[in-house]
Amino acid sequence: MDRTPSWIRRHLAAVRAVVVLTVLLGLVYPLVVTGVAQALFGGRANGSLVEGGRGSALIGQSFTDAGGNPVRRYFQSRPPAAGHDYDPTSTGASNLGPEDIVDVLPKRSLLSQVCARSKTVGELEGVSGARPYCTSDGVGAVLKVFPDRAVSINQACPAAPFMPSYQGLKVECAKPGEDYAAGRTVPVRGAAGMPAVPPDAVTAGGSGLDPHISLAYASLQAPRVARERGLAVQKVRALIDEHTTGRALGFMGEPAVNVLELNLALDRS
Repeated sequence: MDRTPSWIRRHLAAVRAVVVLTVLLGLVYPLVVTGVAQALFGGRANGSLVEGGRGSALIGQSFTDAGGNPVRRYFQSRPPAAGHDYDPTSTGASNLGPEDIVDVLPKRSLLSQVCARSKTVGELEGVSGARPYCTSDGVGAVLKVFPDRAVSINQACPAAPFMPSYQGLKVECAKPGEDYAAGRTVPVRGAAGMPAVPPDAVTAGGSGLDPHISLAYASLQAPRVARERGLAVQKVRALIDEHTTGRALGFMGEPAVNVLELNLALDRS
């Protein structure tokens, strides 16, 4: 007859349960899942590494120099939104939306980020970087309107306002440190038509780690890459076609180009 006190038996049972569950769930289960993944999915289980670990086909990366400037002989990825240089440990949403249009320096609004990126991409590719609601100097075209004046809120003095007047009111540059919160916020569309710079060139993907760009953005970059490498544009476009993935399940999303795989193919050509 077991004369062990009941409280000791309960503790021993708990210890046995911890040991058994630790072995099953902490050792056996991970080994089985890892083995199945290696057997069935191969490289994808190891992160979809490309050419011996030069990158992952699932995570974007920047093609810039030490100063953060685009390397002109490479296709450029869409902007990251996950730490520095597509850091997968820092992925997360920016929580910026369409109403984020007023700069609170040193932090730029989403609109001004888009405007600045569009201006930069336009200069790099030799096209107009103009887009609606953006000034020519690459910030959001937004006014704070008061009864007696209007202020270009995203253009700090001594910058020249993007328009001289608004509904009979003189438009002023924004004086650093002055409080304009009481003014009515008015975004100004301007005369820009359909932008030459595609949306994915100026906005980050949902994960902030997107390795793909649109066909439109790839086509925009093709002449520059061909020129820098001394290749025919037709050859570069053919490589774009080779590294374009179709719609998911044949109907979801849009065709996209994997930037890392395309740039590696260029280096091999």
